[in-house]
Amino acid sequence: MPVLPETLNTHRLRLRKPKASDASRIFAAYGQDPDVAHYMIWRPHTEVSQTQEFICDCLRSWEGEDRLPYVITRQDRDEPIGMLDARFQGHMVDIGYVLAKREWGHGFMPEAIEALVSQLFSLPGIYRVQATCDVDNKASRRTLEKSGFDREGRFEQYTIHPNISSIPRACYMYAKCRSDA
Repeated sequence: MPVLPETLNTHRLRLRKPKASDASRIFAAYGQDPDVAHYMIWRPHTEVSQTQEFICDCLRSWEGEDRLPYVITRQDRDEPIGMLDARFQGHMVDIGYVLAKREWGHGFMPEAIEALVSQLFSLPGIYRVQATCDVDNKASRRTLEKSGFDREGRFEQYTIHPNISSIPRACYMYAKCRSDA
């Protein structure tokens, strides 16, 4: 797996490697929020132990070879407001993200995505960053478009969003490709 720094900074945000103490704060900020989890591939957490298990998995990922999850905080305080995940697949990286509801509408996620994509495209051999989102998730579509991603297609019965249905739902594929490729 290519090497990325443990911390990325933007004008307003810090993206950093998770730490064990994040679990209770993530649970309180958004892990148990059904509105935040609505289009996610996970159900809202009902106990902080679920979030602790998730954070342990994230920490193991930093020792692995194919996934780097970042906790998103504001520059002025180290409270998790979301996460941004990079999953390496050869020459491409698939991203996923989540943001606490109280932080929606401030442009934080496009700012975080742009910082990560810039870092990814500085790595040799990475030419494409992609993400999928449910066709009904207008906020996620807008986030990707603001981040410079192009919608490439629609995949039918692609992802199960357990908070909506047990049947796979249609998703849009978005991508941003390195310009020097």
